[in-house]
Formats: sequence, structure tokens, C-alpha cells
Amino acid sequence: MEGGCTCGNIRYRLSGKPIIVHACHCTWCQRETGTVHALNALYEADRVEHLKAEPEIIDTPSASGKGQKIARCPVCKVSVWSNYPGSGPAVRFVRVGTMDDPTQCPPDVHIFTSTKQPWVTLPPGAKAFAEFYNPAEVWSDEAKARHRAARERAKK
Repeated sequence: MEGGCTCGNIRYRLSGKPIIVHACHCTWCQRETGTVHALNALYEADRVEHLKAEPEIIDTPSASGKGQKIARCPVCKVSVWSNYPGSGPAVRFVRVGTMDDPTQCPPDVHIFTSTKQPWVTLPPGAKAFAEFYNPAEVWSDEAKARHRAARERAKK
């Protein structure tokens, strides 16, 4: 799967399926995206291949107080992914809306639903958590192994 920014300066290719896809309904993500939630597909950094220009990395505050690094197109300023302190540079939270075919990445889990807009209705049977969740209880064994391996590679 491929994707990129609005102006086409940033293009990327994703290898395989994401570890997991988050629909984050926290008020911070609402503000950053200008909509009701952020939709992020978690990919190991080495599964995100840059095809064109390099993004501009912007250190941005976050609700946790630990900040995040947002990769933006230096031309049109569209956010294409983020890195959060919990996973560091090992995992990119790719903005699903920047994918050429975002229908391939529906949310696996809805998080921070305690602050979702009251008029947003989640699908029946959707995995939803009032705040965050314990990945050990939600992620597949494959997802846990991929995440662990990515963090090990990033340490080297």
C-alpha cells in the first residue's frame, strides 16, 4: 500500500498489514486533526519506505506531557505519521487518511472514548476503551512479537 501528503511531495510505501489500527477519540487528537478522532495504523519504521522527499519532523506537545514527533510534508504541512515516546522511533503511527486506499485500514480499536463527541456512534461490537488499553490483552501474539522486534532493532 502507498500513500502521501496532499501536494505529492511526500510519498511512502507500507509493507504488509499494520500491527493494529487505533481510532483515538481523545480531545488532543480532535484538536490536532480538526475532526472527531485520529485514525492511525501502527507500522514498524522499517516497513515505511520513503519514495520521495523526507518529511519534516516537528516536536509537538501531547496530553501525556511526553510529547510526540510528527512527520509533516515541508511543503503542504500535512501530517503523515507520528512517533510517540512509548514506542520511540521503532513504530510509526501512520495517518490512515494519507493512504491511497484508506479503506484497507479500518480501526481495530477505539481508544479514549470517554472524550469522544457524544454524537459519534461506534459500530456494534467495536472494541472500545474509555481510556487506553493494555496491549498484552488486546494485541495478537504476532502484533506483540512484531512490536517487540521493532523496539529491539531500534535500540541497535
